[in-house]
Amino acid sequence: MNGKILVTGAAGFIGYHLSRKLCELNFEVIGIDNLNDYYDIKLKENRLKLLSVLPNFTFNKIDLNSRNGINDLFRNSNFEYVINLAAQAGVRYSLINPYAYIDSNISGFLNILQSCRNFPVKHLIYASSSSVYGGNTKTPFTTNDNVDHPVSLYAATKKSNELMAHTYSNLYDIPVTGLRFFTVYGPWGRPDMAYYSFTKDIIEGNQISIFNHGEMKRDFTYIDDIIDGIVCLIDKIPVPDKGWENNSQKVSTSFAPYRLYNIGNNKPVELMKFIEILEEKIGKKAEKKFLPMQPGDVLETYADIDDLTRLTGFRPKINIDEGLEKFVKWYKEYYNIN
Repeated sequence: MNGKILVTGAAGFIGYHLSRKLCELNFEVIGIDNLNDYYDIKLKENRLKLLSVLPNFTFNKIDLNSRNGINDLFRNSNFEYVINLAAQAGVRYSLINPYAYIDSNISGFLNILQSCRNFPVKHLIYASSSSVYGGNTKTPFTTNDNVDHPVSLYAATKKSNELMAHTYSNLYDIPVTGLRFFTVYGPWGRPDMAYYSFTKDIIEGNQISIFNHGEMKRDFTYIDDIIDGIVCLIDKIPVPDKGWENNSQKVSTSFAPYRLYNIGNNKPVELMKFIEILEEKIGKKAEKKFLPMQPGDVLETYADIDDLTRLTGFRPKINIDEGLEKFVKWYKEYYNIN
């Protein structure tokens, strides 16, 4: 595979790893990011430094919410593919700054859809989230489950993205694939994520906060597996499902050229087991503070990935033990910890 491809959120965790992989595959990668200060800008800048030495990577500092900036970028670039990863992330931050989620995740995504309409591409892939499953209790979560009960504004914006994408796919014949990511972790990750902040606090001897008294499970998915899942879908361009009917329960497919997939590890890990493994990799016990459930949080995530496996052969390769070992090794090297 090759061609010109736009990666939004290229300075972010997933965007950085994806851009590197696409460059290795000989794509011409145009990356954009607004480099906001939701978390350490230096981390984003250091990711970009590593990308900047790659001959087929170009970076533009553009905010997804800049209608003219996005429109001009598409007009001048003739993209074949677009992978939209830029978004305001974080469930808890949506309780503090809800407008950031509307600006980036709704208005910003609309700008991407409009540009794909005005300057047609072969395939638009965009990031959704396992958060859309909200209050669902039946596991594993499948893309045919009802997701009309979000428990955070972040989740509501991601569900909105799925609806917006389907609408544009139907109206303007844009081939679109949505990906629901499940708790992505690994080197160069996001400092606001629990595995990252836990590592920092354990190493520094600070207390870690464990919500719902540790009675939670997460389908932790290593970054390399996420990237493999994205890449294997680039040339799987959706076409209308002629067997789809109005009363169909097949939510993940459509009469439009639209598809929806989970990307997860398909093996939830208990939070206390996760902390135990992390302590082992760091070589130090955590000081623990047990707290009640946080608003917007969910008890468990668990991805059914059968649709993705049937289409592409995708299988996660990295288990939580190996993944946390790789992350802790990177963390200690990055922050010069012996």
